Amino acid sequence: MAAAQDVHVRICNQEIVKFDLEVKALIQDIRDCSGPLSALTELNTKVKEKFQQLRHRIQELEQSAKEQDKESEKQVLLQEVENHQKQMLRKTAKESLAQTSSAITESLMGISRMMSQQVQQSEEAMQTLVNSSRTILDANEEFKSMSGTIQLGRKLITKYNRRELTDKLLIFLALALFLATVLYILKKRLFPFL
Repeated sequence: MAAAQDVHVRICNQEIVKFDLEVKALIQDIRDCSGPLSALTELNTKVKEKFQQLRHRIQELEQSAKEQDKESEKQVLLQEVENHQKQMLRKTAKESLAQTSSAITESLMGISRMMSQQVQQSEEAMQTLVNSSRTILDANEEFKSMSGTIQLGRKLITKYNRRELTDKLLIFLALALFLATVLYILKKRLFPFL
């Protein structure tokens, strides 16, 4: 029975060391991670899983220590459990920092997305303003062109009005001359003695 307990204790210790190294490696990966948020979240999840496994193995080691027959072995194993628990506390702080880092990164990425959307909206608004300005300039040019046409039309109408007045005056004078000529001819034929 004692041999089986020793084997179990050794296996627990080996697994604790293995999980400890894996957690350290994952924490380093989190520090080095500059990729997308999904990669950081995945690493964070792996760290949590390894911590759970590490806690479980430390609890098994503690249970094995309590089941030891010799008090000296029991104290040695309990001391190891205490050391592992202290190391876990330090690593939990690192995990907490990693989670905080992950949250900050997520927040910064959200801010970055919002800023990107704002920049895009500003660009769209700027493009709309440019298009509106072009439309206004085109309309202004068209109005200037129409204004020139209207001015030319006004001059032509004024000229035609003067021409009409002149034509009426000439027609009136021509009619008066014609009537005077007819009267003169009638006077000479009808009243030759006058």
